[in-house]
Amino acid sequence: MKILFISLGCDKNLVDTEKMLGLLLDRGYEFTDDENEAEAVVVNTCCFIGDAKEESINTLLEMAELKKSGKIKALIASGCLSERYKEEIQKEIPEVDALIGTMSVSDIADILDKVLDKKPENSFRPLNTDPTVRAKRVLTTGGHFAYLKIAEGCGKNCTYCIIPKVRGAYRSIPMEELVSEAESLAKSGVKELILVAQETTLYGKDLYGKKSLPELLHRLCKISGIYWIRILYCYPEEITDELIETIATEKKICHYLDIPIQHASDDVLRRMGRWTNEEQLRNMINKLRERIPDIALRTTLISGFPGETEEDFEELYRFVNDMEFDRLGVFTYSQEEDTPAATMQDQIDEEVKKFRRDELMELQQAIAFEKNEAMPGTVMTVMVEGKVADEDTYVTRTYRDAPGVDGYLFLNTTANLMTGDFVKVMVTDSNEYDLIGEIYNG
Repeated sequence: MKILFISLGCDKNLVDTEKMLGLLLDRGYEFTDDENEAEAVVVNTCCFIGDAKEESINTLLEMAELKKSGKIKALIASGCLSERYKEEIQKEIPEVDALIGTMSVSDIADILDKVLDKKPENSFRPLNTDPTVRAKRVLTTGGHFAYLKIAEGCGKNCTYCIIPKVRGAYRSIPMEELVSEAESLAKSGVKELILVAQETTLYGKDLYGKKSLPELLHRLCKISGIYWIRILYCYPEEITDELIETIATEKKICHYLDIPIQHASDDVLRRMGRWTNEEQLRNMINKLRERIPDIALRTTLISGFPGETEEDFEELYRFVNDMEFDRLGVFTYSQEEDTPAATMQDQIDEEVKKFRRDELMELQQAIAFEKNEAMPGTVMTVMVEGKVADEDTYVTRTYRDAPGVDGYLFLNTTANLMTGDFVKVMVTDSNEYDLIGEIYNG
């Protein structure tokens, strides 16, 4: 039985997908990327914002057509959309044979078995379920890097966010489980671990009574075969001096931090339910750069949040201009039902949201290009991602670049390199968001 598995949404969802693939592999199922070969399809869905929801629905509808045509025997929907809209999916897309909630990852093989045995059933475990899923993952990232999900759910309750209602409260995965999983990933060839959660900085507080991300990082750094450790999704108010010192002193930890701040206007931050103000954000960014001068900082922003005035936007614009983030993304506000922000007054017109997003991205583009133009002459270590077809050029990433969201360094060389190799290079030129380099022999 060949399964087509479609994973949508974030990297946290991708970890769930890889664990479900492992569970299905253990049950004897095989996989295919070709829908014409597939006998069953599993879609791991997302519903974080409107665009993600639309993509998930359209994918399910497309797969439903395959089911109606007789090309596939089973269609299963898992993940956030299934958790949030279980009744609607069952009513509007009856071709979906079974639904699996966000906390039912471990049930995938049993549910598929039952669907194929014509005894379909859904699986929705309580949102406070232990998030530990013991399964050997089937990596979909190429094998040289992998995401390590260290916690599930979130307790911040930002007014625009649906995550607590589909993923539950914040629950850390026990440190022993994470170290064991990381050791297994390293033995399989993984060289870069990317730590993810809805929020990584609170790791361990629920289990150990204190923020334990630094301790986890120290233990992960001891694992043989792991060369880079990257940390994503650090809420600024939870970044401690201990964490900063750990990043500064542990050689395997990339001097890179993803800090989703969402806005800089105090009024907007308050309505968002965020726990920081502009002064605190500026202080934290300055502290990070003072202790780790070469740190690359990434953030994400929301444009057009309800009640965002022109003055609020100008304040955010000035903040971005002053802070000069190395990486930055902007989302237009998505009005999500069942969130407090959805019913707030002064909803912003869609065109205004997009205009403000574009203004911010144009500013960031100028900042990013200027930063890259200053890079030639810099020597750094890169990880090889692949080779450009028919050219003596390799696609690589620096410590400043997380996969899938940041830029690349294009390495010109006749050397024979493999994906996952680490090479010391000198930057020779820049091309907008990307860099160009050659092997450094100094």
